[in-house]
Amino acid sequence: EDPSLERHFRGHRDAVTSVDFSLNKKQLASGSMDSCMMIWSMKPQIRAYRFVGHKDAVMCVQFSPSGHLVASGSRDKTVRLWVPNIKGESIVFKAHTATVRSVHFSSDGQSLVTASDDKTVKVWTVHRQKFLFSLSQHINWVRCARFSPDGRLIVSASDDKTVKLWDKTSRECIHSFCENGGFVNHVDFHPSGTCIAAAGADNTVKVWDVRMNRLLQHYQGNAVVNSLSFHPSGNYLVTASNDSTLKILDLLEGRLLYTLHGHQGPATCVAFSRAGDLFASGGSDEQVMVWKTNFDSADYGDVLKTQKSGTSVDGTRHTLVEMDCGVHLKKTKTQDSGRNHQQQPEEISLTNTLEHIMAQLDVLTRVCFRCVLQTVSILEQRLTLTEDKLKECLENQQKIVQNK
Repeated sequence: EDPSLERHFRGHRDAVTSVDFSLNKKQLASGSMDSCMMIWSMKPQIRAYRFVGHKDAVMCVQFSPSGHLVASGSRDKTVRLWVPNIKGESIVFKAHTATVRSVHFSSDGQSLVTASDDKTVKVWTVHRQKFLFSLSQHINWVRCARFSPDGRLIVSASDDKTVKLWDKTSRECIHSFCENGGFVNHVDFHPSGTCIAAAGADNTVKVWDVRMNRLLQHYQGNAVVNSLSFHPSGNYLVTASNDSTLKILDLLEGRLLYTLHGHQGPATCVAFSRAGDLFASGGSDEQVMVWKTNFDSADYGDVLKTQKSGTSVDGTRHTLVEMDCGVHLKKTKTQDSGRNHQQQPEEISLTNTLEHIMAQLDVLTRVCFRCVLQTVSILEQRLTLTEDKLKECLENQQKIVQNK
């Protein structure tokens, strides 16, 4: 079945900026330019809660993995941690020196990463809201930051037209993806943690492999892409665009699966539920909409298929073959000449084998190089010891000669 609109919520008094489901799908959080956060119940008979505390627009909201807390970031430069019940209690802390654009919990719920117009990404402990460290290499506003599923990496997207990948332990930027033609509005990790997707102001969605640091898929749209969300299976991606549409991309087939119309004006945010059977969207029309996915339930358990495909900006179709050494890109179909040419299975098999051999050789070369460096280091140490012993022997000989 096609995706269907299940419910829509009205209550915000300005554009909706962010949406997120609780773990049990009983609640849905939304933030708005009206300075409020709202918690909507998925049960029709239960009224929504309006949370008032921020002094300016609420730019981002997210439930903790357990569902017991909701984090919100605001243009008032603060982050609040809310208990999502009728009391609406919250803890507030001054997080940045400018608008907070993004908040995201680590998968264990122990850490929070925030991104801001002050050009920094900051990491905090959730328990005591203790500041841990900043990541400060962006040169313009940082619109989004996300932990990887295993919590070891952080990805950030900025108006400096880069997406940066950070190692949480070393706190170093390990790679910058600079292929964007415009500002990067949103970024997120694939559920497997091996890929990231970025939504661009240049009307594109790009998917990169973070192990090989290479572009895997490139989707060209007709309007600015404001937000995106991976389906938990990793097989689908939903986007929200300024043309008022939500688009569902099939990452396995490399094609646009659905274009959904519902919002009047730009669709500003979108997010799948943890189970993937629902997704929510928000727009400049002040509405929050909940959609039923209706995908084949057999796909839910799939994390990352061995073969995936995507479409590049020039219309060339790509197939991605996943191996132990990483993901490799190879063209299997081209439309440049106006003819469809399909590679034969023997050619594909041979290409795969050659790519695998080259990758393994590359790995072996790196290993051998490390071995050579280690050997040279050991030899240098031994030579130094030998030189010291020779000097000592010569000094002893000289002393003996002088004594005689």
